Amino acid sequence: MNSMTKAGHIYLIDDDESMRVSLSRMLRELGYLVEDYSSAATFLQKSIPIAPAVILLDMQMPDMTGLDLQEKLLSLGRKTPIVFVSGQSHPHQIVQGLKKGALDFLFKPFNLEELLKAVADAIAFDGRQLKRVSMDVETTREYESLTPREREVCIWLVKGLLNKDIAVKLGTTDATIKVHKARVMDKMHADSVQVLVKKFLESDLEHHPLSS
Repeated sequence: MNSMTKAGHIYLIDDDESMRVSLSRMLRELGYLVEDYSSAATFLQKSIPIAPAVILLDMQMPDMTGLDLQEKLLSLGRKTPIVFVSGQSHPHQIVQGLKKGALDFLFKPFNLEELLKAVADAIAFDGRQLKRVSMDVETTREYESLTPREREVCIWLVKGLLNKDIAVKLGTTDATIKVHKARVMDKMHADSVQVLVKKFLESDLEHHPLSS
């Protein structure tokens, strides 16, 4: 079995049939799962989001340009990374595509090595993105398991207050805050205040409805 089997998912969108067929065949032989589409509209109608994946997207297509599709995917909240493939593109299109989050831009004719590196990098990026999202979901779940008082203590800890200061803020004793803090650290799976702060900020819990 090829070492790259299960290397990831590729959505190939190109109106040039010969290009699509040869690229698909080659990428499948390397162990990628490839779905190919002759137009951006067909892709929008038929594709199901899978991760980790990459969209290999032709910039110039008759029905909807690569940039149009990129815009549409952003508005739908689909974050699959895009690698643009282009025969001829204007510099402003390249800049627009990259500004809006495309990971790479390949010009036809590109060499195989270039393509494989761009694809592997994009799939690795999407894998990290996926991991980040699942970690955020987990941290949010942990935060939601706190009692209202534990959440208050958690927020003050993240703001850098000491137990005794939190006790004053909440009108209670130092010993009570210690108990609440221990429960917060346990439920949030944080072995230090630094870890708690990192998890809290990275998962954007300060904007969670329960934090207001």
